[in-house]
Amino acid sequence: MRSSISQLFSAASDHDAGGRNAHQLQAAGTGTPTQCTNGYAGHSGSIKDVSKTDWNSRIGDGTAQLNGTLGRGTSETAETDSSGTGGMRDALEGPGSAQNDAIHLKRRVGLFSGVALIVGTMIGSGIFVSPSGLLVRTGSIGVSFIIWMACGLLSLLGALAYAELGTMNTSSGAEWAYFMDAFGAWPAFLFSWVSTLVLKPSQMAIICLSFAQYAVEAFVSECDPPLSVVKMVAILAIVSILFVNCYSVNLGMAVQNVFTSAKLIAVLIVICGGAYKLCQGNTQHLQNAFSGTTPSLGAIATAFYTGLWAYDGWNNLNYVTEEIQNPSKNLPRSIIIGIPLVTLCYALINVSYLAAMSPTEMIESEAVAVTFGNRILGVMAWLMPLSVTISTFGSANGTLFAAGRLCFAASREGHLLDILSYVHVRRLTPAPGLIFHSLIAGAMVLYGTIDSLIDFFSFTAWIFYGGAMVALIVMRYTKPNYPRPYKVPLIIPILVMVISGYLVAAPIIEKPQIEYLYAVLFILAGLIFYVPFVHYGYHPKFMDNVTLFFQMLFEVVPTTSMAMFD
Repeated sequence: MRSSISQLFSAASDHDAGGRNAHQLQAAGTGTPTQCTNGYAGHSGSIKDVSKTDWNSRIGDGTAQLNGTLGRGTSETAETDSSGTGGMRDALEGPGSAQNDAIHLKRRVGLFSGVALIVGTMIGSGIFVSPSGLLVRTGSIGVSFIIWMACGLLSLLGALAYAELGTMNTSSGAEWAYFMDAFGAWPAFLFSWVSTLVLKPSQMAIICLSFAQYAVEAFVSECDPPLSVVKMVAILAIVSILFVNCYSVNLGMAVQNVFTSAKLIAVLIVICGGAYKLCQGNTQHLQNAFSGTTPSLGAIATAFYTGLWAYDGWNNLNYVTEEIQNPSKNLPRSIIIGIPLVTLCYALINVSYLAAMSPTEMIESEAVAVTFGNRILGVMAWLMPLSVTISTFGSANGTLFAAGRLCFAASREGHLLDILSYVHVRRLTPAPGLIFHSLIAGAMVLYGTIDSLIDFFSFTAWIFYGGAMVALIVMRYTKPNYPRPYKVPLIIPILVMVISGYLVAAPIIEKPQIEYLYAVLFILAGLIFYVPFVHYGYHPKFMDNVTLFFQMLFEVVPTTSMAMFD
């Protein structure tokens, strides 16, 4: 066993002739790790501060990366060819990895998979289960429909701004990498702190609980399903999705593609059913659409929260940019195809619901799609609960796929435990990060409630979305010559920034709640860990043995991108 483990890690460490040193693990003999030198110093299990100056000096100037897959390009003047674009794009994306390169994530996400990841994570349970939430908060069909469309437009504008950030900085991690570029270490750490411990796991917990609720209800007709059974099925879903994503990136994307296609078929069934009812003349519920109460500014903000929850996932592709084939083209193309497709589906689904039932019936229904199916599909009504389970499972798969890359990127640069940045030596998946996220999501399933999770997620998420817009604006002035294969008009990030500020402030002003204060305090609490462990680099001695233990347990090794930092 010791001999095989030694061969495992030595094979991953003996890479190209550039003389780079990797972790050397003495599995035979004492079994303790030796200190790393050169490019890997500081990553023998310690957590190390990466200042804004260090980050910009190594990354911001466009220095080419080691393995050719994680690089962010060279300076525009140095790499632009005679056409003005080709050399810059090649330098940005890197030439790809040679056969003898050290362990790294490979680019295996194409255009179709990129669209499937966006559509598959955005279309979850919300549009099937509770589209009536907007009706409750707005009081009229017309206003709710406008907010549905406005949420889609806001998601598209935000995603286009993220496309510029993602093609400018092709490292995984989305907001974490952008905050690191624009603001430095501590804002990036606070984002990884909140997202890793709360935001991403809570997303997955909510989606898996919805999946379990509908999966169990299919076998229980007389009463509500037992809560313990629902939670057990949700845990089983998390474990299944974890296995898929740890086993293979290709398998994870194949599952995403299949489930996205299946949920689009379910959406098409709803739309066709609604069209059939409209052809019969059932348009009475669509008349006088704007009659009803006039919502307040605070109510509109909370209605946006409800709508944006159904659209959430528009930025997930930015978490996996290191694995996108030709990201300067496929990232913006996936966004431009995926988000308008989702917006169109949501608009047509809402019209279809109103063709089959009244607004009051929609509000009273606990599962609008199921009620719709009972009225339209007859003996085929079972297709609607099945559609919800398929939709939620695919959405949960995409959520974990993206969340694991955030954990991987942040820990790789010293902001989380080093073991979370390691990848499997054969399957090339960030297994520790995926397992870490799944454990937290499982704990939330067992002990949390969906309502409290949604409230916390909506408030804190838009703080960071607005921060990403600020990062884009700041880097337009601090890095004006940095390669930008895709560039949006400056008015777009400014508009999204203003709207995100409104979404954060309006509910607090309209109806102050102690939960908002708890959310802010939790974000700031990250500084308690940042100062000693990251800024001052305090490293408990026992962490070396912990890192080594999990390395051998999971058969994982560090990537060469860690050599970017001393």
